[in-house]
Amino acid sequence: MKLFDVYPILDIELSKSDGSYVFDTKGNIYLDFYGGHAVISIGHSHPYYVKALIEQIHKISYYSNSVYIYQKNRLADLLGNISGYKDYSLFLCNSGTESNENALKIASFHTGKKKVIAFKGSFHGRTSGSLSVTDNYKLISPFNAQHETVFINYKDFDFLEEKLKNQDICAVITEGIQGVSGIIDPGLNFFYKVASLCKKNNTVLIIDEIQSGYGRTGSFFAHQLYPVKPDLITVAKGMGNGFPIGGVLIHPKFQSYYGMLGTTFGGNHLACTAGIAVLEIIQKENLIENAQKMGKILLQELRLISEIKEIRGRGLMIGLEFDFPIQDLKNILVYQEKVLVGTSNNAYVLRLLPPLNINENHIKLFLKKLKNALVYLFGKKNGK
Repeated sequence: MKLFDVYPILDIELSKSDGSYVFDTKGNIYLDFYGGHAVISIGHSHPYYVKALIEQIHKISYYSNSVYIYQKNRLADLLGNISGYKDYSLFLCNSGTESNENALKIASFHTGKKKVIAFKGSFHGRTSGSLSVTDNYKLISPFNAQHETVFINYKDFDFLEEKLKNQDICAVITEGIQGVSGIIDPGLNFFYKVASLCKKNNTVLIIDEIQSGYGRTGSFFAHQLYPVKPDLITVAKGMGNGFPIGGVLIHPKFQSYYGMLGTTFGGNHLACTAGIAVLEIIQKENLIENAQKMGKILLQELRLISEIKEIRGRGLMIGLEFDFPIQDLKNILVYQEKVLVGTSNNAYVLRLLPPLNINENHIKLFLKKLKNALVYLFGKKNGK
């Protein structure tokens, strides 16, 4: 049996990792400035994280949610304290797309409505409900297209207000910063206006922090730079540092009943142990502050590179837009310079999502490799 094709696969096989580096089976060392789709938050193979998982697996790795799980409650307490959302409840699941599915379900239960407003360029996941609020026709099958979603432009507040007044809208969903579309930050006015309109029209506001959360932007959540408080916040990716886990932070106004939400694997002993270790390391090593500091240094240095047309993002969630498609540049960075970076739905944008514990030496090394790749690329184009 062969594997079903999902992604374009890099011709490298990784065998081990350490901090901000990964190693392939041929002995090559790669600087990781992508973190496996922003998943690696605390660095690869962090000793404290590894020790916590090993110790837990020797005790009990899994039992269902039919029993009391201490680790689940400990994770909720830690997340509430560190994020600033102590009064919210936490529902745990296994992935980002499940987080969004459940957030949409909660909003629909709460309002009794079924339509959703999402934004053009959005990406919220690959399961049916999440795909229905994802603006990418290539991913949406006829089955997924049955949902009733209105897609609007970020700045079209008049249209948003009209739809909220006149339609059967249960929720507005938006990313803290759009990642897959090429690192698009909608900014202060957007969040303030959307939150105000949702409140005015009794519409649930869901902010998807799956890629932009967990300290990546220099605040725990990207939206916390602005004076807004969403009804539901979805998380995953950096939450488990590679161990599958996701969740929904739920405003206290939402009522639950047994059977409303459920999961077989979500909130299990091992997943929660991973989530606890991540938060303890983020707190102990001041990784949110580090992301903010390293992000400022990296952005400052990137602005000196003339080949970059536009730089977007905050903290360690950065998009570099060039005036040429970046696939060749990415290949040179990976295969020649041995640095891992990401692409996006915008063929001209390179995505940088390194672990939050990078230091200035990692930044210097990355900048050197990027400059080398650009020199090689333009030399090749000029026949040199």
